[in-house]
This record gives sequence, C-alpha cells and structure tokens, in this order.
Amino acid sequence: MTEVSIPAPPVTSRRARVAALLVYAVALALYIEFVEVPKSVYQAFAWIWLALIAWDVQAPLRSHLSFLRDWSIPLLVLTFYLYSRGLADEIGLTQVHVTAPIEADRALFGGTLPTEYLQAQLCGVPCERQMPRAWYEVVLTTVYYSHFFVAPVAAAVLWKRHRPAWIRFMRRYLALNILALVIYLLYPMAPPWLASRNGYLTSDIARITGRGWYDLGPGNFQDSFSAVGNPVAAMPSLHAGIAMLVVLYAWWRTSGPWRVLLMIYPLTMALALVYFAEHYVVDVLAGWLAAAVVMWGCAWWERSRTVPPRTEEPVREAASAELG
Repeated sequence: MTEVSIPAPPVTSRRARVAALLVYAVALALYIEFVEVPKSVYQAFAWIWLALIAWDVQAPLRSHLSFLRDWSIPLLVLTFYLYSRGLADEIGLTQVHVTAPIEADRALFGGTLPTEYLQAQLCGVPCERQMPRAWYEVVLTTVYYSHFFVAPVAAAVLWKRHRPAWIRFMRRYLALNILALVIYLLYPMAPPWLASRNGYLTSDIARITGRGWYDLGPGNFQDSFSAVGNPVAAMPSLHAGIAMLVVLYAWWRTSGPWRVLLMIYPLTMALALVYFAEHYVVDVLAGWLAAAVVMWGCAWWERSRTVPPRTEEPVREAASAELG
C-alpha cells in the first residue's frame, strides 16, 4: 500500500448526510433483525462501505469506488487469516497445549487461577449464563463484542480523514493478525472453558461470554458474532492484542494527559476475557506483547524506507568553492 493522499471529496450537506445515515441505520437494523449480525469479513466491509457512502452521499461515484480499490488488499488478507486460523489444531505441527497456561497463570497469582477466582467472586458457584446478570457483566459483554467493530470503525474514520494514517494503521492491524495466525499454527492452546470441559479444570468454570446480553433476546451471542473460529486459536489473545493496538496507535498519534484514559479499554477487555473464561492472563499478556512488537516493527520498517534528504550536491558545491 502506497501512502498517497487523495483530495477530499466535496462536503455533503448536513441535511443529505442526516437523511442518508438514517436510511443506513434502518437498513442495518432490519438486516440484523431478519438476516443476521454482519459477522463475516465481507459483510463487515460492505456495511462499512455503505456507512461511508451515507456519510458523503453527495460525493462523486469515483470517490465511493476508491474504497473498493483501497480496501481490497486488507479484505483478502483478513479473509486468509479468518479461514486459516481454523487449521490451528488440524495441520499436525504440534499437539494442543492445555496444562502449560494453567500452570503459568497459577504461578503468576500464587497458586490461584484468575478465571476461577473471578467467576466465584463475581458470578457464583457454579456460574451459569442463565443466572441474573449484574451491571458489570453488561459492560464486560459489550466490551468483549466491541472487538469486532472498534478496529474496523477506527480504520474507516482514518480512511475518510487521512489516507496515510489509514495505511499505517491498516499495516499494523494486518501484521498483528498474521503474527497471531503464525503463533496459532505453531502453538495451538485450549482456553479455560475448553480445559474445564475436558476435565483439566473444575467444572464450575463456564464460558459465560454472552451473560451480559443474555436476556436481550433468544440465541447464542457467541455464535452470532463468530464466523469461522477455532477454540484452540487462543495464544495470543487477539481480542487483547487489537484492543491494545488501537490504543497504542491513538497514543502515538495524539498528545495530552487524557491519553492515560485510553488504557481503560484494553484493561477492561482483559478483565472480560479472563472472567468469561475465554483466555488466561498469559494469553492477554502475549496479545499485548504482540501489539507492542507490531507497533515497533512497523515503525522501524517505515523509518527504514524513508529516504533521507540528499546532501551530496551542497557538499560538493561547497568543496568546489573552497578549491576555487
């Protein structure tokens, strides 16, 4: 992806924008109600594109079509990631790891498993999805599912406002997904809920990811927000990694003491992941480390490709003047 800034299209009038966004919101609500939650990468990109069209509905057609040109490569990469991660326990490179992360978490917390402790303290023993929900579970479930929207929406805003910044963000986002995919293939690992189901942990540990939204309607929210998944593609936690990546990128591009508040998002995501038995703490830490490595690696690569200003000619001219 080449960093080329395209002139912004003509500004859409406020009346036209509001009308188009209302039509978009109704269409999306009807799609979710009668079809499904847009859960595949193609559906997500399509609805992002429609949102951008609604935002600048009076822009020329070539401006709207530029989305297809710019987002085609990210779409292909994410599709490759999505369907390849399902092979983590099938290609036979190594066995599925179960006990190592349990031992690591207990070593970090003095023999206590954080998931077991949090579910006992915040939910009950046993903890079941059908039990009355608490306010903090609504918050944690919302934060968990924000994973599917925060990065794409941030990318859409950057694409609309500043294409070079969008390129840098998308480069890091795709790199993190590919890095996670490589690790999933090399180190398939069972998350806490799967380890509990297979008898490696107490049966009181349950996958309660949708508890905060349980009484909002019928159906399994976990399935509604999953397209092609693999339960052993768990190390590192991409939920934790992408949450941290978004915050690190925002931190990098902004200034001011308020930036500290941004850390609330990845910390809350970490709490949700451990409490809901989706990940161990070591998975979360690995996700944060992966995000930091990607941020550093991409920054280094970008600096290495920056052509320094040429100084040979002025130096040569100065030397000739001295000799003359």
